[in-house]
Order: sequence, then structure tokens, then C-alpha cells
Amino acid sequence: MSAGDPANPHRVGLLYRDHRDWLFGWLRKTVQCPQRAEDVSQDTFVRLLTRPDLQAPREPRALLATIARGLLVDQFRRNDLERAYLEELALAPRDLHPSPEDQALILENLREIDRLLGQLSSKARAAFLYNRLDGLGHAEIAERLGVSPSRVRQYLAQGMRQCYIALYGEPT
Repeated sequence: MSAGDPANPHRVGLLYRDHRDWLFGWLRKTVQCPQRAEDVSQDTFVRLLTRPDLQAPREPRALLATIARGLLVDQFRRNDLERAYLEELALAPRDLHPSPEDQALILENLREIDRLLGQLSSKARAAFLYNRLDGLGHAEIAERLGVSPSRVRQYLAQGMRQCYIALYGEPT
């Protein structure tokens, strides 16, 4: 966690004091699980602590709800990714299954790749997935996305860079 603005802990403390119960109640109704609501509520405030330039929000509840919704979407995406991996794994012969430790590492890498691909534009992400998952070529992807094949190459390079970062860290 980065240090951020030295005033952030104070601002987040005030937001926590004034709106934590409301956020927890809203999340509890939304996810219908008190433990999950508690986790997302806490993660929301942690996310605020890492903001480098947090100002006192005009609509604090709207800000908190927006952050919490983003965290819930992230959780749903991670769960979908894990479910898809486990479904594919179930189709493979048992003797080809990785060990539980390797499965955990694979899922961790998949989550990180998904997070980094999520930072790409929608067209770059689509181009990368069309190429890697569907096996489409540059011309076919360009036609689907309404861009030039050279732009598709740029998109694919962006996607490969994100995968490299996920697996090996930021290049130096």
C-alpha cells in the first residue's frame, strides 16, 4: 500500500466514522451475506487509503457505493474465471491434472492476467482474446473491431505486455 497523501488516514477515518454503518447495511442487502458485506466494506475503506489525492467528497455515500460496486464486480469476475478454469480442468483426464499447489498458482496467475487485461481498452482486450482464445488472425480481428490490421498488432502487443507483467513483473 502506498503512503498517499498524509491527510488521507484522517479523511478516511471521518468517512469510516460517518458512513461505515450505512455502507455495511447497503452491502448486506446487496450481497445478502454479512461476512462478505463486512469484507467488501473494509476493502472499500482500504482502497480509499491508497488514493494519492483523496479530497473530501461532496457525495460520500455515492463514492463509497461506487468503490464497493467495483470491488463486487472484481469478485464476480474472479469467481467466473475460477469456475471456467475448474470446468476446463474437469474435462481433462485425471492423470493430466496439476497438483493442488500448481492449481492454486495457475489460478493466481490467471487472476493477475485478468486484472491486467482489464486495464486495456475494450478493443485491445477483445483483440487479444479473439487471437489467443478463438485463434483469429489479424485481418479477421480487424474486420470484427472495425480497425486496421496494424492497429490489431498494436492491441496484441499491449495484451502480451500485460501478460508478461503478470508473470514476470514490470520490465526494467
